[in-house]
Amino acid sequence: MAVLTFLLSSLSTVRSFATFFMGPLLVLAGLLLLLYAALSSQSKIRFSYSPVLNFCTFFYSSFLKPHSKDDSLVGQQGALESFYKVQANVYDETRKRLLCGREDMLALAAAQLNFQAQQGLFRHSKPVWVDIGGGTGYNIEAMHAFLDVPEFFSAVFLVDLSPSLCAVAKRRFQRLGWDVKVVCEDARTFRLEDHLEKLDDAKPAARELPEYASAGINWVYKADLITMSYSLSMIPDYYTVVDSIVRLLAPTGLIGVVDFYVQSIVETAGRNYVGGSLNRHVNWLGRVFWRAWFDCDRVNLEGARRDYLEYRFGTKKIMDQRNYLLGGIPYYVFLGCHCQGVYARSQDLLETVDASCTESPQIIPAKGHEFLLPLLPQPAIALETRSKAYESAIINLSSNLPLPSTFYQSHQARIYYDEQLKKHTQFNGDYLYSFAWEDPRADQRLLQISDNDTILCLTSGGDNLLEYLVTASPRRIHAVDLNPNQNHLLELKVAAFQALPYCDVWKMFGEGQHPDFRRLLLDKLSPHMSSQAFQFWAKHVGRFTSSTSFYDYGGSGHAIRLVRSLAWLSGLRNEIQKLCTSKTRNEQREIWGRIRPMILSRTLHWALVGTEWFLWKAAGVPAAQRQLIIRDAMDLPCQETSRHEKVSDATGEAMWDYIVNTLDPVAQNTLLSEDNYHYLLTLTGRYTRRCHPLYLGSKAHRKLSQPHAFSGLRIHTDEINEIIQRFKPATLTIAIIMDSMDWFDPNSTAACTQVRALHRALKPKGRVLLRSAGLKPWYVAVFDTLGFSTKRVAARLPGMCVDRVNMYASTWIMTKVDDL
Repeated sequence: MAVLTFLLSSLSTVRSFATFFMGPLLVLAGLLLLLYAALSSQSKIRFSYSPVLNFCTFFYSSFLKPHSKDDSLVGQQGALESFYKVQANVYDETRKRLLCGREDMLALAAAQLNFQAQQGLFRHSKPVWVDIGGGTGYNIEAMHAFLDVPEFFSAVFLVDLSPSLCAVAKRRFQRLGWDVKVVCEDARTFRLEDHLEKLDDAKPAARELPEYASAGINWVYKADLITMSYSLSMIPDYYTVVDSIVRLLAPTGLIGVVDFYVQSIVETAGRNYVGGSLNRHVNWLGRVFWRAWFDCDRVNLEGARRDYLEYRFGTKKIMDQRNYLLGGIPYYVFLGCHCQGVYARSQDLLETVDASCTESPQIIPAKGHEFLLPLLPQPAIALETRSKAYESAIINLSSNLPLPSTFYQSHQARIYYDEQLKKHTQFNGDYLYSFAWEDPRADQRLLQISDNDTILCLTSGGDNLLEYLVTASPRRIHAVDLNPNQNHLLELKVAAFQALPYCDVWKMFGEGQHPDFRRLLLDKLSPHMSSQAFQFWAKHVGRFTSSTSFYDYGGSGHAIRLVRSLAWLSGLRNEIQKLCTSKTRNEQREIWGRIRPMILSRTLHWALVGTEWFLWKAAGVPAAQRQLIIRDAMDLPCQETSRHEKVSDATGEAMWDYIVNTLDPVAQNTLLSEDNYHYLLTLTGRYTRRCHPLYLGSKAHRKLSQPHAFSGLRIHTDEINEIIQRFKPATLTIAIIMDSMDWFDPNSTAACTQVRALHRALKPKGRVLLRSAGLKPWYVAVFDTLGFSTKRVAARLPGMCVDRVNMYASTWIMTKVDDL
């Protein structure tokens, strides 16, 4: 405590010291400005527009001017007027750099409003907007960049307690010619019925939907959008203001807030309804400093304000940012919705999500039961068939907390997960694969996927999953990945098809660059993404806007950058370009012979490619999979590795042989420029119009951009076992698990557990497709003993090319034949 007291007193001393010296300097500056004003008046220059005077007025009002009392105004209104009266006319000019995030909040709100308008979710033809603490009306004018304010809204209200700021707002709207009602009133007492009764054209129709009427929710005199821009932190009695906003907001309405904050990540631990905590943590020194700094201007940054906001509203989107131009001031952007609106239909919502997660029949609770009773697990349904999303929602409802943020999203594809668990944070906030390393054409040839199939597959880069949807349109696809960031990538691709024209989708994922990605993320993509995925891509905007390709990032990006760097260092960039544009295989083989010594250099392999770091970080090869490669190499008599007696001695040669057996047949048997987009992307960092995944074609875009193209998609962030153990038995027809079982330790029971779970979830004659780095992996015997018939459908022997990737030594199909 002594140290804390010392630091706080030091901050106070520093500020007092600065104030002591700044006072005389400002007096001198004021005298100079008066002289400048006198000279300016002679030349008929309007001094009120001087940026220097504006800044000085702001600085004086914020840091030097004492809070004076106005006998006509009392309480909070008097305090606000004392602070703003002098600087009201220069407020907008002096807040452009300080109050960041206002346009971002408006863009998110406008995007969601447009989406709701397309879905017909407004209770009348045009929505009503109330801007609380709207001040000079800057937000309302700024919204015009995203929506036609006079045309889109039936009525717009600005509510503020400062008469001086309201006067500026009135002049603004008079200049614009907009019919915006400026109300100088306490937000706690503002009621729409006091003002809408005078506006017959803006009065909403008294139409109520049955699910809301049964919950006692009245549609009349409710706002469809409520915004607060840097006002919540200045309201002393913020609890009652937030409560009044809850009553003012329509059941399907939105609330957008942007404000300063300071919080530790510890404060949000255990809260599954905040919509993600990426970049939320502010270190101890920052929390102490910014609290003390803003407290001098009666701006309160304690975390309870934001906590109460998130407690009273469901979170749609959240974004934590820093204003680095002014020292890294923390601020957040919040887009929320009415919890009560979701509660009114939570019975059907929870049952629908739970049924789609577990492939169970949807249970419709009986009418007239108590509110929580129908939400409890039914006796006829086994406990293990309930999803984690359902269980977490029940806990929140019984504790009077908002539901997890995934339940408030426009789409229910992304299933709730606890992002704070170590199994999710182990990936250090990034994905390994920006594209898939498996050939989907081979999958379709082997499995013959149809529209009756229910598929479970690993997410990876999401490419193969999208191709299944294009070629076969299966009834349901469950995408599973333990790495949350892989699912963030899949969400982005899905959102792009739902919201963007083909030209933008191609720029993003064909060329790997889009200079306007941030604008697209806020204006178009955000309504179609979960809060966590939106946070991730808001942080990584540069992956699309930088001079490098989007595919240069993530774990696989290490390999792409390495190839490009080696080509530059060895002077072979032109040769690689020729390789990627070859028109015939003979031409490609000839060029491959010239660049092969560089790509398959033994020196490079010894120094980097064969190292454990590169195999994991760039190629995604774990230790257990590496052991499969080494064992196979020691067993093959034609390999140099077979001469070694110890595994440790054979490691380098085994990895060398594996890479040679992968790349040489590809170069000899596939044409990169026409058909092998996997290696074309690796060598160039982008696709071409002639060679790209099927889902990036214009025909595929027409199909995937249909309204219900992804209605059968569910995105799970967990282990495969955790997902399929909760499925209703005998519901899956296909499980595509790639090389995931190569990651298991042969000495553990993990493989046996997963095979049993797959057997339980699959229908009779259901199939498991897997690939392995081994020719006959050890876990094949586990399938044999647990009710499956096993068949190796592809074996990559030296010199053979089994598919366009040729990365795996074997491909297997396991068919369920017996009951256990």
